[in-house]
Amino acid sequence: MIIVPVKEGESIDRVLKKFKRKFEKTGVVKELRIRQKYTKPSIIKREQKLKAIYVQGLRDAMD
Repeated sequence: MIIVPVKEGESIDRVLKKFKRKFEKTGVVKELRIRQKYTKPSIIKREQKLKAIYVQGLRDAMD
């Protein structure tokens, strides 16, 4: 359960923004989108490998 403390005099917009940020950090929506369709384990591994190669390339370029 997400709890957002509201200070006295704080606007509703600011509180909603805090709530949205906390909710996004939990990753619920992202997980729901992933679970909507079945992805074979081999495809998941391939995507992770390609992402790791890409990130490593970026790190090598920075050095």
